[in-house]
Amino acid sequence: MADPKVSNAPRRSQVANFVEGQTMTSITQTIKTRLCIISDTHGVVPKPSKASEYAYREPFPPSEVLLHCGDLTKVGYQTEYEGILDFLKSAPAELKLVIAGNHDITLHEEFYEKSGKTKHGNTAENLQRIREMWTGSEAKKHNIIYLEEGTRSFILKTGATFTVYSSPWQPAYFDWAFTYPRSTDRFNPSPPVVSEKAANPVPNHPAIDIMLTHGPPKGILDVTFQEGENVGCDHLRMAVERCRPRVHCFGHIHEGWGAERMDWGTQKSKKVEVDMEKVVEEKCAKVGPFPGFLYVEYRFPLLNQGTKYSSYCSTSSSNLHFRASRIP
Repeated sequence: MADPKVSNAPRRSQVANFVEGQTMTSITQTIKTRLCIISDTHGVVPKPSKASEYAYREPFPPSEVLLHCGDLTKVGYQTEYEGILDFLKSAPAELKLVIAGNHDITLHEEFYEKSGKTKHGNTAENLQRIREMWTGSEAKKHNIIYLEEGTRSFILKTGATFTVYSSPWQPAYFDWAFTYPRSTDRFNPSPPVVSEKAANPVPNHPAIDIMLTHGPPKGILDVTFQEGENVGCDHLRMAVERCRPRVHCFGHIHEGWGAERMDWGTQKSKKVEVDMEKVVEEKCAKVGPFPGFLYVEYRFPLLNQGTKYSSYCSTSSSNLHFRASRIP
């Protein structure tokens, strides 16, 4: 298995091929591809299969690609990572893409050394060992890819190809990892007059098929329960509108769980209605064909030419499991 390269602009030479010696099929072909999207598991692994009152239970529905939108742990302990990593190893997916969230403090080394270690009292965690868990040979053997902020492209065994933009960062909220001041724009190209430029801005349409971030964009599935405020990122919203991916999946705001479909022609989004009894019964919410809510079944290669619709998927809840289906 080739280790994917990070790039600001995806190129075919930088695509990760998961079948040794496989050649790309014609870009005019499309291949149905199932995505399983979860987030904010906070160290909790799926319940046993007999726990039928929980949607988040074994066995997990199979998919080609499993995406975890961050907050793997409650507070970044190695033992927390070990549990969720063991679960991901056995998850029925060819490729498993993972980002960190604000609670995964030991994956943000600068933050941990500065103030994060105070959350662990007198015993500091081994940061090198924790990072090796996610980036080393054992994770790769199980096709688990830990993504930093940036762009990567992949080829599946079916020949399906897609490009992902990922970022664990979100606006500052108390003293947690991977945060930035709300005035900071890290997702859009910086004007020439700005001294500190965005290191990894989101590429323009049609470069990206899937955006995988921990935090939501402003105004999309980002309303908090207590305050009733939209707490998503304005700059991320601008970037999504400029990028227009097929799917933008995220977590962070647990009460924002759900999905919306954006029509770029009208600039209006519509919530995807969910039958919660079916969610528990089927262990996931189903999206599509719309209206509906379950797998994200894509047709890949997408290449995102002329994208008319995008789907926003907020998957923040460890008692629910989301996968989406057929995005046009």
